[in-house]
Amino acid sequence: MEDSKGSKVQRLAADLREKIRQGVYPPGSALPHVRDLQDAEGVAFQTARDVYKVLEDEGLIVSRKGKGTFVSPILGKIHRDGTGRYIKAAREEGGARGAFAGEIARLGMSPNSDTVISRERPPSRVAQILGMHHSAKALVRARTMRADDTVVQVATSYFPGDIAFGTQLEQQDTGDGGSKSRLAEAGHPQVRIRESVDVRPPSKEEAKALGIPATRSVFEITHVGITAAGRAVEVCLHVLPVTLWSLSYEWPIDQPET
Repeated sequence: MEDSKGSKVQRLAADLREKIRQGVYPPGSALPHVRDLQDAEGVAFQTARDVYKVLEDEGLIVSRKGKGTFVSPILGKIHRDGTGRYIKAAREEGGARGAFAGEIARLGMSPNSDTVISRERPPSRVAQILGMHHSAKALVRARTMRADDTVVQVATSYFPGDIAFGTQLEQQDTGDGGSKSRLAEAGHPQVRIRESVDVRPPSKEEAKALGIPATRSVFEITHVGITAAGRAVEVCLHVLPVTLWSLSYEWPIDQPET
């Protein structure tokens, strides 16, 4: 019975997946209610729910409590070019407010975010990277970031107070190029970036902010901006659903002799 139910779920999920890809159900459109899918296919209610769970785990559909089930507004993945996105021309392109805004605008979507700015003690690992005393406060910019109306990542940036307090970094609008351009103008240009990537389950708060099931994995990218003097002047913790993003990095290796 379990094999039969499993194959039925996979068959129905494959059928809906194909209809989504063919545009029968375009991005953002409503799908039949679970009860309607049950009746149309002559399956058990739990089987119909399992079909939607398969597609939701793949990031193809989203469930909104009290409203129904919808095709994800973003199909496919957003490409995050970890090598080129922080170059000045890319992060300031078209007046973009940083790397994320430039990235999303180049895909033809509108970037926007909600930002909460505060002064507080950073997590111990962030304080250690920034070389701060454990009791010192950092400038914190916590952002919920969208492509059009879809939340696609949450990110929290930390800056040492001695270079960030009282600057434009404490304003909602950090200006063309975002924080990296403002730090450069203040005499702290970042010449080197270090990133580490982990895959983990989201916290309850992260899942709610991203609008994803708690069972879906996220990338956590720890981004560190470093000056020519070797000082870390920014740490940003990016949290992104793995179903929405692909990551790429490129760097030179041994050059052929001439």
